[in-house]
Amino acid sequence: MSENVLSQEEIDALLGAMDQGDVEFEFDAPAHKEVEVKEYDLMAQGAMLRHQFYALEEVYDKFSSLLETTMSASLHKPIGVEMVSTEMVKYGEFIQAFSNPTSFAAFTMEPLIGSSLLAIEPSLVYSLIDCMFGGDGKPFEDLREFTFIEKRMMSKFSIEIFSDLEKAWQIVFPVKVNLKKTETKPEYVHLVSPEDLLIVIVLSVTGAEFSGNMHLCVSYRMLEPIKDKLSSKYLREKDLEDAFSSQLQALIRQTDVTVVSELGRTHQTVRDLLNMKVDDVIRLDKGPADPLNINIEHVPKYKGLPGIVKGNRAVQLTKMIK
Repeated sequence: MSENVLSQEEIDALLGAMDQGDVEFEFDAPAHKEVEVKEYDLMAQGAMLRHQFYALEEVYDKFSSLLETTMSASLHKPIGVEMVSTEMVKYGEFIQAFSNPTSFAAFTMEPLIGSSLLAIEPSLVYSLIDCMFGGDGKPFEDLREFTFIEKRMMSKFSIEIFSDLEKAWQIVFPVKVNLKKTETKPEYVHLVSPEDLLIVIVLSVTGAEFSGNMHLCVSYRMLEPIKDKLSSKYLREKDLEDAFSSQLQALIRQTDVTVVSELGRTHQTVRDLLNMKVDDVIRLDKGPADPLNINIEHVPKYKGLPGIVKGNRAVQLTKMIK
């Protein structure tokens, strides 16, 4: 037997010594590592998940299709519009990314509270205005301030964009989009506080001779009241509801129901019922001119008047019972 293997007597002796406390064991403690602790605010807006606004992708995907058709018809040129990305950033970081001049258009989305912003890069503004006056939209190399006419043209163009945006929002929540004001300098645009979060949708606009980006941003606080309707779960439930709605309506239309016109009522005792004979007359609480209750599956739904149509007894509906 190997010298490293204890005999049964040695094992018993070792266990007995452990029970009496005569043997002490030392274990190597693992090296202590300092862990950096960071504060995390569960109530912060940044803790919200992106899937809460999943429906916005469908909204702006439809918006890009509508805008592509509108711009192609308005500029009389083939224009491509594509949604590039959806980001959640702080307003202070977002507005600092733009230079002077940039076409800013603040707008409201009633009944939602607050304002949103449309930002169009200056190179794209120059190209769009050139197309509006019949040019090819070749980009300018030098940046300059927008003229009064260019500002008016971009203001009208923004109104056309907001018309398509309003149609796209009908998918999830009907809104009324109105232009609030226009601006060209980033430092004069005050939408929300610098630390507030924005949901920014970047759209790429391309033509034969030009390309550029448009930025649509909506504050998180503005969408918070309807965030349940913008979630992926709500869309799935809505799709299931729409899928079965037509089938349920078809089944209901084919369902037979019992319709009873109640001519009147009376109260009698058991003694009166036992004493009734043939040709006895039971008096009801309604006369020929009084409205009758029309019951559907024993539930009163309509009021009506009795009569005769083509020799058949009939009841004419006169009122719905709510």
